[in-house]
Amino acid sequence: MGRTLTIALLGASLALAGCGGQSPRAVSAPLPAVTPPSSAPRAKPAPAAEPAMHIPGLAGVIGARADRLLEQFGTPRIDLKEGSARKLQFAGPPCVLDIFLYPPDGGGEPVATHVEARRASDGQAVDRGQCVSALRKN
Repeated sequence: MGRTLTIALLGASLALAGCGGQSPRAVSAPLPAVTPPSSAPRAKPAPAAEPAMHIPGLAGVIGARADRLLEQFGTPRIDLKEGSARKLQFAGPPCVLDIFLYPPDGGGEPVATHVEARRASDGQAVDRGQCVSALRKN
């Protein structure tokens, strides 16, 4: 019983010690900014054979430059750049479309190499080609 009481008192002492005000460092030094995890792609070379290239309904998207995508879908909700990579996100009531652009192997302007789509209401994955059709303006 004495050992249990000692452990309980030690635990209570440590818990109370944590409540005893702020340390001088916490008061005088600002905390570093916390950046939320980015869903933007990391800068890397374009994949050699992206499976999305063969999905029906992605013609005119895969391999397109950003200017062509903007013509098709309008102003993106999100336009993120990280290094030479870029992510464009287009959204409407039926779905959210993320298009990832990377520079070609030989260099040059980034082109769309991968597409992801999800329902706007609950985030569940949807058919990428159908989402492209639903959001395409022309």
